[in-house]
Amino acid sequence: MNTGDLQMVKDMTDYFVGEKQESVLFMLAALMAIGLALWLWSYGHRLRWMALPLVVVALMQLVVGVTIFARTDAQLAKLSTQLVSAPAEFKQAETARMQTVMANFKLYKSVELALLVLGACLIAFFSKWDAATAIGIGLVVQAGFTLALDLFAEARGEAYLRALAGMAG
Repeated sequence: MNTGDLQMVKDMTDYFVGEKQESVLFMLAALMAIGLALWLWSYGHRLRWMALPLVVVALMQLVVGVTIFARTDAQLAKLSTQLVSAPAEFKQAETARMQTVMANFKLYKSVELALLVLGACLIAFFSKWDAATAIGIGLVVQAGFTLALDLFAEARGEAYLRALAGMAG
């Protein structure tokens, strides 16, 4: 393996390790949100309606987190093998995959920002109603956290895509 290949292995590994670490954060956040939702609802807290957005987004976070965590090691192993055995095909296929991943971040950010705005509007304009305020708080918390993690993931993806673009082949 030449120096360029070794650098690509490092860049690829850094990307996937970051993805796996972030998947753990998604799972932990989901479990905490579900725990908070159960507590709010079971105690009849005035903000118990916050449980709805907490649980809905937590389920998505849990699915994403578990999926990424479960597939990352095998995906990295497969790509590492492909990088060594067929570098040109690796570069072409992985660049195409990452371009799709990066395009998807635009959609994710749009949805997360819309949920943030909706949550803020519920808090600001319907503050007299506990249910609306609670749902708004839940949306702001979950959408804000998810957006923050997606911004980190997007930055990792951009760095990995740059490494792919700089790869010989």
